[in-house]
Amino acid sequence: QVQLVESGGGLVQAGGSLRLSCAASGIFSTDVMGWYRQAPGQQRDLVATVTSGGNTNYADSVKGRFTISRDNAKNTVDLRMNILKPEDTAVYYCNAKRYTSPWSVYDYWGQGTQVTVSS
Repeated sequence: QVQLVESGGGLVQAGGSLRLSCAASGIFSTDVMGWYRQAPGQQRDLVATVTSGGNTNYADSVKGRFTISRDNAKNTVDLRMNILKPEDTAVYYCNAKRYTSPWSVYDYWGQGTQVTVSS
């Protein structure tokens, strides 16, 4: 059974930094790990993903400011967020994507952690 537990959210002023961590259990090395975020009244959007091989993908809005990393030995996924902006305010969710076939994927989600950036 997959469990994802996020930590590290909080309140920060614009321009500041935060690091989110996700402790994962039950994941496979082939699972793509990532972070998504959801602001009030908005859909849940991709922030960044990382494979076990270290290949990363970022939303355009966070490129150059956020860095995702994965420790395969510890089963953790971190998101380092720099130069935070008020529009980064959202609940951030850790995600594991399991591809059971090239056209079939199952998503696992953590409970979410709130990030609030004040102006």
